[in-house]
Amino acid sequence: MSQTILRLPEGMPAMELREFLQKECGFSTTLWKRLRRSGTFLLNGRSVNAACACIQGGDELRWQLDEESRIAPADIPIDIRYEDDSLLIINKPAGMLVHPTNGEHRRTLANAVLFHYETHGENHAFHPVHRLDRQTSGLVLIAKEAHVQHLLSAPDKMSMDRIYLAIIEGAPPEPCGTIDAPIARRPGSIIERMVSSAGQPAVTHYETLCTKNGLSLLSLRLETGRTHQIRVHLAHIGYPLLGDDLYGGTKERISRQALHATRLCLRHPFSGKTVAVTAALPRDMRTFFPDIPG
Repeated sequence: MSQTILRLPEGMPAMELREFLQKECGFSTTLWKRLRRSGTFLLNGRSVNAACACIQGGDELRWQLDEESRIAPADIPIDIRYEDDSLLIINKPAGMLVHPTNGEHRRTLANAVLFHYETHGENHAFHPVHRLDRQTSGLVLIAKEAHVQHLLSAPDKMSMDRIYLAIIEGAPPEPCGTIDAPIARRPGSIIERMVSSAGQPAVTHYETLCTKNGLSLLSLRLETGRTHQIRVHLAHIGYPLLGDDLYGGTKERISRQALHATRLCLRHPFSGKTVAVTAALPRDMRTFFPDIPG
């Protein structure tokens, strides 16, 4: 059972616990009902009825909720770049799935993270805030609790900057630019996406950092987070990712799509402080641009 501890900022006006948890902490109605029935809620160290509780600035809240998971922990090394009581940020290697599938359910990031929790005496399910494709490397944000995941996933509640590094053949005619093109699933395919007027809005900003030996290293910032967004957008303007044969790239020089999530910056959902984490280019991509600073 996992315990959550929250200390409310001084000066916060009095309000009902339910209102605070749902508006400020991302509690769904289902999660609120679980807390209310759990009998674990403590206000300033004393057990009170969560359904009737009123809170204010300076109060300390504690509760415990069971977390069940069907994912088996597995002893797989992970590169942890940030961790606290609420968040975990992992630098995922290329080739690793984020979440188990029917075809692979033992060597994923989820298995590794649950083993990490287990060995540190924590009991959480796996709550990724976003995902990376199997062959994309870099930073993945994970919430330790369901309500934190919900809070971080709400676009009207949180702001998050994600920066990627990508390698393409050639160089875009404009060194900097914005690709604003809606993305939809390609008819007849479960995996592939395409630019389509019937798709969801998608915006990618790019900047050319370096050009060498017929290749360009791009920095890209996502304004939206559609499936395969960078891969589809770069292919759409005629510059598919190196190694991305699904969208027209060549695998002659690298065996996977040359895409790496290098920077993640967000406002912490509870402290309000900025959390900024970076992960340098992995070895297979750095081969093409060895002079890029780590």
